[in-house]
Amino acid sequence: MRPQFWFSATTLTMMAALTLTACSKPAEPEQSATTAAVEPAKAASALMGTEFNSAYKDYLKTLASDEFQGRMPATPGEEKTINYISEHFKRIGLKGINGDSYLQPVSLVRIDPKEVSGMQLSGDKLNTELKYKEQMMAWTTQVTEQVEVKDSELVFVGYGIVAPEYNWNDYEGLDVKGKTVVMFVNDPGFATKDPNLFSGNAMTYYGRWTYKFEEAARQGAAMALVIHETEPASYGWQVVAGGSPTKFDLINANKNMDRSKVEGWLTTESAQQLFAAMGTDIDTMRQKALSKDFTAVPMGVKASVSVKNNISELTSNNVMGYIEGSEKPDEVVLYMAHWDHLGVDFSNPKDKVFNGAQDNASGTAAIMALAEHFAKAPKPKRSVAFLAVTAEERGLLGSAWYAQNPVFPLNKTVAGINMDVMNVYGPMKDMVVVGYNNSELESILTKYTEQQGRYVAPEPSPEHGSFYRSDHFNLAKVGVPMLYAKGGIDSFEHGKEWGAAQKKEYNVCCYHKAADEFNDSWDLRGVQQDMNVFYQVGADLANSEQWPNWFEGREFRAIRDASLAAK
Repeated sequence: MRPQFWFSATTLTMMAALTLTACSKPAEPEQSATTAAVEPAKAASALMGTEFNSAYKDYLKTLASDEFQGRMPATPGEEKTINYISEHFKRIGLKGINGDSYLQPVSLVRIDPKEVSGMQLSGDKLNTELKYKEQMMAWTTQVTEQVEVKDSELVFVGYGIVAPEYNWNDYEGLDVKGKTVVMFVNDPGFATKDPNLFSGNAMTYYGRWTYKFEEAARQGAAMALVIHETEPASYGWQVVAGGSPTKFDLINANKNMDRSKVEGWLTTESAQQLFAAMGTDIDTMRQKALSKDFTAVPMGVKASVSVKNNISELTSNNVMGYIEGSEKPDEVVLYMAHWDHLGVDFSNPKDKVFNGAQDNASGTAAIMALAEHFAKAPKPKRSVAFLAVTAEERGLLGSAWYAQNPVFPLNKTVAGINMDVMNVYGPMKDMVVVGYNNSELESILTKYTEQQGRYVAPEPSPEHGSFYRSDHFNLAKVGVPMLYAKGGIDSFEHGKEWGAAQKKEYNVCCYHKAADEFNDSWDLRGVQQDMNVFYQVGADLANSEQWPNWFEGREFRAIRDASLAAK
């Protein structure tokens, strides 16, 4: 998964590096004041919805077993996984999406940079070379063996944002074709903490570096460079430069030739060097960029860089089955989770398999359990579909493929629920919404959460932009209202401090490590409660006339409005 719980994957990498916590066994409950105030036996007797589907544990344990080899796309582990899910869908009576088949092939490309040059900067006041990984990062998403940007003029474009709903356009009146755009990460709301500017401290889609590269490509830029700063990025430079440089992407007809030739990052120090050559500094330019009247600034420097790649193509699969609606079969409510994980590390003599029990066998098992529950219930008026997507760990690619090639038309997709890393630590009072205050789905969630004696809570760090880092986001981008929620940290029986300790320990010991294994002592009553809520929300939508939307002013509202108008 990309975010874990409500934290981004990159943030968690930082936490793992900074926190020393043992991982040999679950943390012992802490006797806080909150804990002491709760009588476990009494609290347990009052819990509702903890017996949703008793088969869930078996599904989770099987998917997380060594037999499934870490569920890496395009490996024998994938074959076992997609067969297991497909056979389950067939056994419980779900319809296939292609005759009797539940598989949607996904065409992927792997791009391995085998040689990246330094970035040569040249100008009247600056002639230097920025070193790869130390001072800059550069890559290409174009599916080609070599790209080169030569003597491309640098232009500072502020935050690199075009946001009509916020009356903001950093590219207004600007032609950057063939040029290199340089911009800040995150958005003006985060920088000012002004709640009336974008979404204040909560990151919008316009703050994500992925958006900035997409917009730069739409503007015709040859190269796009984001200035890295730890606080607005929510992770350090080592996260940018220290991981694998290998990129995965979808195979498109144009082989991504509509993207900029080169995308990348500059360190804060490199950006300071560029601004100093202009006779200014990073803080001064940030203040300029925070104005709606900002005008792009030529930087008086040209850049050259080249990237050589090894290219390989592969095929993976999404898995989808559905229950056909009794009255409106063309309208659908969607449940989704990613089935893939990181595969096998054959160099590890002790524990080779990345089992991915929580991330995300837990969500895939929930898809299977929910599908089974729906199959036994009265037939819904609208169709209900269950989608297990591939290659989330490679960049949300399976969900991106589905968004481009939907089985049900997007303007007939009522809404969706995404499940990524479920709660295995027992019943929690809070249901945390990642991307809180985004859509009308939250009122439906609140109704059924409160029926369990629980409450809905926002994610604690919205500035990290976790809403944009899991599979639901690809459906959101094309207008479909998506709910991404999960049990939080406010344990019924042990209190908030204990709940937070469990999540923190997982982040440190097990996230994206071989230690993410099934534990028979997990308290799965919490995930049972969450599945119960998700079922109620989906059934409510599937048996109603509702067409929930994004709230006014949200970045996906206009897309949804246009989509529904074309129904």
